[in-house]
Amino acid sequence: MTPAELASVVLAAAHAVFEQRGLDRAALPASTVVERPRNPEHGDYASTLALQLSKKVGVPPRELATALADELGRAPGVKSVEIAGPGFLNIRLDAAAAGQLARVIVEAGAEYGRSDRLAGEKINLEFVSANPTGPVHIGGVRWAAVGDALSRLLRATGADVGTEYYFNDAGSQIDRFARSLLAASKGEPAPEDGYGGAYIAEIATEVQARRPEVRTLDDAAAQEVFRVEGVALMFDEIRNSLRDFGVEFDTYFNEKDLHDRGELDLALNRLREQGHLYESEGATWLRTTDFGDDKDRVLRKSNGEWTYFAADCAYYLDKRERGFERVVIMLGADHHGYIGRMKAMSACFGDDPERNLEILIGQLVNLLRDGAPMRMSKRAGTVITLEDLVDAIGVDASRYALARYSSDSPIDIDIELWTRATRDNPVYYVQYVAARTAGVARNAAEVGLVPGDAEAFRPELLDHEKENELLKALAQFPAVVATAAELREPHRVARYLEESVAASYHRFYDNCRVLPLGDEEITDLHRARLWLNNATRTVIANGLYLLGVSAPERM
Repeated sequence: MTPAELASVVLAAAHAVFEQRGLDRAALPASTVVERPRNPEHGDYASTLALQLSKKVGVPPRELATALADELGRAPGVKSVEIAGPGFLNIRLDAAAAGQLARVIVEAGAEYGRSDRLAGEKINLEFVSANPTGPVHIGGVRWAAVGDALSRLLRATGADVGTEYYFNDAGSQIDRFARSLLAASKGEPAPEDGYGGAYIAEIATEVQARRPEVRTLDDAAAQEVFRVEGVALMFDEIRNSLRDFGVEFDTYFNEKDLHDRGELDLALNRLREQGHLYESEGATWLRTTDFGDDKDRVLRKSNGEWTYFAADCAYYLDKRERGFERVVIMLGADHHGYIGRMKAMSACFGDDPERNLEILIGQLVNLLRDGAPMRMSKRAGTVITLEDLVDAIGVDASRYALARYSSDSPIDIDIELWTRATRDNPVYYVQYVAARTAGVARNAAEVGLVPGDAEAFRPELLDHEKENELLKALAQFPAVVATAAELREPHRVARYLEESVAASYHRFYDNCRVLPLGDEEITDLHRARLWLNNATRTVIANGLYLLGVSAPERM
């Protein structure tokens, strides 16, 4: 019996009690939930339904809980119901009802854990969006891992998600990039405000190979060639490195398109219609202080140039015009000051900033070698890049390590730990269960042990303490996925896989033998345990998929 099925049983019992007592059934909720009690000794599940309904119907909570317990105790699959405190219901399932979960999980396969909790929500999720002036640095890599995991979680809970990379191909940073390439092509040092690192020389060489005529052009014309070709090469590299990291975007949006299509003027006019623009000292300002910003923001300077914030306004409006009702933007730690102005901007467009705009801030990441932070990239010169991280610990470990922690906490990634083939390496610990469950299934097939069809499955045989513990852990998965999606916290999935599933499976494996010994006859208990083993494999694989990490069959 799944938690959702038990919740339906609890609600059905409430309907019966209300009918027996002549209580107003309009007070009953459309659905309810059951939760795992913190102390396993209190039962398999707990419900607070009696407490929720007591005031509505004027019946003391313990009295209502007693009536619910009597009715619920007669339901198939319920072993016992105890009343605790002011009216909590602690529910125990019989072994057959608990064990049926293994069949449910195996038959659901990749669908187990998915729900329609966020169905109907159309979400634009923008992450990474690194400027095309250098390789993706480790801060951007964190968002690549977390953002991709979050997109998978949101889709797993029914949301319509569009992932997006904002490609800043306009502005002064691109001019500095082009000047740096031009200098490198001449063998000169980078401009004082330019970009260094071996990658600049590499790109300059590639541009000259593609466009040999650049050597004959004057500096202004040559710089334009280096701008166009260099940005294209750099972005191709960024896109390819993210693809190799397992991250693909639905949309790569060019900032330059906002300018070329006149969308900044469109945004300006929309804001003027809303009554939030004013002119001062020849510049056009947005009165964001009306909505809590610390100061008003310039959109167009007195010389006619657009500000970066004007492009932010146009880009936000473009997303909303494309039908996204919620815009989620992931930004680095140095962008915390953007939250106030972006929220105010949303309000200036007439939106609800709490509903239509969500900004997530990711904290810093350090890569440690021999206990000390790595400071320099061999290629980028000043930062640690995606390639540096992957070269050090691999894609799976990188993605897991970055998604394992709350994004608002700084993290240190210790190369020695994350490359160690031991249980203290979190990704190894979880992937080892994926491989072990697959190995058990292979070995079972070799000795003629197969699960059999669902009708022959004997779930009541799964009555060992460690079997029950593992079943409880597996039952939590749908709720973990839903909560992680709603709170935008993929790390909840990683911690669940480690602390609940992997830990419970290891204890099950050590105490409940799945395979027959020697010439021992294959029994229904062996088959039942194989169902449970395979259910564990399903949950581990589904959870790792949500993090963008593989579930190996062998290690």
